Parts: sequence; C-alpha cells; structure tokens
Amino acid sequence: MVNRTENKLRIEIVAYFETFIFENHINASLKVHSKLKSYNINPIVVKYLSKVLEANYSAEGVAKALFYPRVLGTSINTSFGTRIQNMFVELHIADGSLIKGMDIEFIDKIDNRKKWCQLKSGPNTINSEDVRPLMKKFTDTIQLARTNRALTNVNNTDFIVGVLYGETSELSMHYKEIDKFHPVIIGKDFWHRVTGFPNFYDGLVSALHECINGLDTKEFITKGCDELADEIRNSPLFHF
Repeated sequence: MVNRTENKLRIEIVAYFETFIFENHINASLKVHSKLKSYNINPIVVKYLSKVLEANYSAEGVAKALFYPRVLGTSINTSFGTRIQNMFVELHIADGSLIKGMDIEFIDKIDNRKKWCQLKSGPNTINSEDVRPLMKKFTDTIQLARTNRALTNVNNTDFIVGVLYGETSELSMHYKEIDKFHPVIIGKDFWHRVTGFPNFYDGLVSALHECINGLDTKEFITKGCDELADEIRNSPLFHF
C-alpha cells in the first residue's frame, strides 16, 4: 500500500465512490435503464405491478415496475461490488490476487501477515449454498500452496473473507460457519487491517454521507422513468 495520511486516503476513496459508483449509477440510470431494450419483460408480472403502483395498467405504471427495482436495487448493488474490488487495486490499497477465487492480497496491519481476501459487501450477502463452495475454494488453494511450496508457512487464518460494512454481531449464520475455519473480518476491523488506521471506517462512513448529501440527484428518477414510459407507450408489446 502506498504511504498516505489517513485523511488523504479517505479523500481518495470518497472521490472514487462519487465518480465510479454514485455518478456512474445516475448516468447509467438515464442512459441505459431508461431504455426498454435493456429489460426482459414478464408481461403478467409487470401488468400486476403496474396495478399495484398506479392502481391501473398504464405506461407509467409499467415504467415504474421496471425502472424502480433496476435503479434502486440490481444496478447499484452490482456496480458497488465490482467497483469496490477495483478500487482497492486502483488506489493501491491492496494488490489484485493472483490466486483464483481471491479478490485482493494485502499485508495485515495488525498481525503483519499477508492475507488473501475474498471481498463481500455486507453481513448478509451470502446464502447457505455459497458456504461450501467458498470453503472448498479456500481449502483447495491452501493445499495446492503447501504442495508446491509456493507459499511459505501459510495457514487457514491467512485466507479471509473481508466484509466492507457492518458489525460482527450482524454476521449471518452462513458467515459464522465460515468463520470457524477462516476469519470473517467485518467493518471497522477490516478497514483497520487493510489501511492501518484504527478509526478509518467510522471517518469514511461520515465522509461518504457528506458526499452523498452534496450529490445532484434532482429528478433523475422521474426523468428516467418518464423516458421509459414514453417508449412503453409507443411499443407494440403493450396495449393500454
């Protein structure tokens, strides 16, 4: 990791969030998600959802049924996960991992051991079916490393799951199962280990909130939804 003050690193991360996550999400909402061709439409469900949202089957109701879940759910969550991994590497906070299945590598600033890390967003972001494949990935990698002596003195605790936000008490039972064998490091503790600054997480959250308050989000949801409704109104797929 490049040597930087805590404040400078925080400023760089906030700027990255603003450009590549927040502003990118707004732009994609207007340029991509407001276009009818970007959706695979279930005509029965979308008609029902239009009725729920507008008490009527209308172009506006269909637009909201399509646009709202995409913009407020799928789109931002997908870009968040992808961009965060890139951010650690691009800002030289960690290295991209050369080991298949791991996202980043870094020197743990608490125990000074190298860590191979799979990144996750929050404390409830895996399902029961994710546990066994993730554990197998860790086990296979460690066994291979010990067999070919590529990694000296590697142990289970050097392969971790890094959870970006939340508290240990909030971890799902699936994460707790993984934690029995490989540490699941969450929130403040994770950011301390990767940056070396004990209170980095709290300051970053505050700075991001301040950044969000300054974003120009005026009417972008309405504008995108209206553009989509215009396409729907003129599409042969719908009959109102």
